[in-house]
Amino acid sequence: MNTILFFLPFIPLYAFLAVYVERKLAGFIHDRYGPMEVGKYGILQTIADILKLIQKEDIVPNAADKVLHKTAPLIIFVAVFTGFSVLPLSSGWSGANVNVGVFFLMAIVSLDVVGVIMAGWGSNNKYSLFGALRAVAQIVSYEVPLGLVILSVVMVCQTLNLQEMSFQQGAFMNDYVGLENQQNYLFGIKALGVNVTEVGGILTWNIFRSPILLLGFVLFFVASLAECNRAPFDLPESESELVGGFQTEYAGFRWAVIMLAEYGLMLLMSLLGVVLFLGSWNSPLPNIGEIKLFDWTSGTPGTFLGNILGMFWLLVKALFLVSLQMWARWIYPRLRVDQLMNLGWKVLTPLGLLLVLISGVWRLLMVI
Repeated sequence: MNTILFFLPFIPLYAFLAVYVERKLAGFIHDRYGPMEVGKYGILQTIADILKLIQKEDIVPNAADKVLHKTAPLIIFVAVFTGFSVLPLSSGWSGANVNVGVFFLMAIVSLDVVGVIMAGWGSNNKYSLFGALRAVAQIVSYEVPLGLVILSVVMVCQTLNLQEMSFQQGAFMNDYVGLENQQNYLFGIKALGVNVTEVGGILTWNIFRSPILLLGFVLFFVASLAECNRAPFDLPESESELVGGFQTEYAGFRWAVIMLAEYGLMLLMSLLGVVLFLGSWNSPLPNIGEIKLFDWTSGTPGTFLGNILGMFWLLVKALFLVSLQMWARWIYPRLRVDQLMNLGWKVLTPLGLLLVLISGVWRLLMVI
């Protein structure tokens, strides 16, 4: 419940800033200014857009299925928002600390497909329907390699609990009584004679403890772009072909809810990527001899300072990944439908299967 209460006001604030930053980033990449007129450097442009959307009339086409049309944005937002409930924010703020946290998150987020289908079908518009069909095909296809990558991390960490994964990637592992057979988690740098649980920092991240997961992180990032309908995988919303995709017939507040869910999903996938691969809420600064950088920048687990620092590092890493998603949108051209499917089924999925195999062998060799 505390996690939900944190994200309830945070997501709108994040979306407000993310829209402004993306506009400015797009302007920088395109060698233009972006919004400049409303407020200092255009900072109030997003507020003006929000006020416009709130005041717009909620128009529902006469031929649309009104129940499906009106319910779809709510389904999409609730599915995305519920996923935040299992994310750990710090060492003492674990969210819904369930033993199947990863499984729950992926299952609940997958329900946004239902909302997309409702939006496309209920609008009774051919462009909306085509966009919904593209979205469903894309999301279902890319959930396969995404699930394989997450399975690889679960095999290496031997847990579905996101908070336990977080503790495994920090220097406080020896103080965490929930871990069993701790020596099995020291394989990343142990061959060099370094005890990563004492050094901490970036050396304890999964992509360094188990280097094969670096490939997993790349696959995860690409698949997350498709899950979020972000360029170059934004075929469900390709304005040049489908006007506005599955949300063509939406306006005003309901359109804003769909966009809020999209930006929320970007943050959710980035937070999940940070927890799985990039050390979660742990500090990236390692201890170097007598210089206890990790201790100073992580705080004692469970304390007020530890919670504040943990949330800081988690959000900084996640927002960095969000910025990479924005950067990719304005750098790469949109893929065709056949190219998108080929990439998902013929490239990412085989690599995901290979990653699962190597992770299993890696884990088996480390236990032996």
